[in-house]
Amino acid sequence: MPVNDENKTLTILGSTGSIGTQTLDVCRMHGYKVKALTANSSTDLLEKQAREFHPETVCVMNEGAYADMKERLADTGIKVTCGKEALCETAAIPVDMVINAVVGMVGLEPTLAALNAHNRVGLANKETLVTGGELVKAAEKSNNVDIVPIDSEHSAIFQSLMGNSQNKIEKIILTASGGPFFGYTKDMLRGVTMEQALHHPNWSMGRKITTDSATLMNKGLELIEAVRLFDVTPEQVEVVVHRQSILHSAVEYEDGAVIGQLGVPDMKIPIQFAVTYPRRLPSCSRKLSLFDVGTLTFERADEETFVCLAEARGAIAKGGTAPTVLNGANEAAVAAFLDGKIPFYRIGELVSACCAAVRYTAEVTLGTINDADRAAREYVDKEIQKGE
Repeated sequence: MPVNDENKTLTILGSTGSIGTQTLDVCRMHGYKVKALTANSSTDLLEKQAREFHPETVCVMNEGAYADMKERLADTGIKVTCGKEALCETAAIPVDMVINAVVGMVGLEPTLAALNAHNRVGLANKETLVTGGELVKAAEKSNNVDIVPIDSEHSAIFQSLMGNSQNKIEKIILTASGGPFFGYTKDMLRGVTMEQALHHPNWSMGRKITTDSATLMNKGLELIEAVRLFDVTPEQVEVVVHRQSILHSAVEYEDGAVIGQLGVPDMKIPIQFAVTYPRRLPSCSRKLSLFDVGTLTFERADEETFVCLAEARGAIAKGGTAPTVLNGANEAAVAAFLDGKIPFYRIGELVSACCAAVRYTAEVTLGTINDADRAAREYVDKEIQKGE
């Protein structure tokens, strides 16, 4: 059971990103104590957050930013640390919940560190379960601690499963907005711009996740997450394009009943529920009016055009380190796209080629995960260099 909400303590990994800043909004509203903050580098925003919430520790990943952050906070008494090892140490500080909102595979080891320290984890980092799902679930079980999903879709599934542990799941209905290019053909994707790709119709997210939404890789990663989190097969996860982003996902049980969670597209709702679980508290989010929404539509995802989704389904079916190869290829390709090195359509092509070319293994350890990730990134980088 949770502690008194007035005394709740949190660590926020990735505090300057979209999820991190909204988590701090929740902390601000309910008066939660923030014991640690982490970010990739030293920024004005991180300094502002530290001065407002007075954490015990601030960790920056970028070693070049360490001296600057230490100087910024020299008058505060806040401990400033740096690097991957320090990130894991920060995740292991005893708190009621660690919010993992970092982007990329760097989130895996701090998740394991938090669980092994018996900290409940609010998970917004997809790559943790995509690359190291077996390790993470084993750590969750052995330490008898909860992982509470923060992604709106997985939070919806989590909520739809509450009170139904004795009932058999028929399938999970995983909703997708379809991104900015819903209805496009492969030829149409060849002409899209970065500005178009970064303009999501419903959600405000970081550049990497927004790009993943445009390629439907975001949904592919979420499919893999759903398999890991809820112990279902890939065939039991049905991706449904729901343009309004009102039904956040649903569960169909063996008797045909479908239970879902609806709400406005506002990440503060699943963030707050993860923090307060199993309680629900008043929220600053706008309430849903079905009269204002009017119509909800549901369509099939186009896995032929948006090949990243199909590759994700194939990777989780293979198992082992295949999802890590998929993820590493995608991270490298998206980074190249955001740096202006490749056009949008090349992301899917590079991911598909990498998944076909790079070997994967059935054994999943931190070593094999890191090897698979490195091999995937190297493959993509070489392919990009060939085209330059």
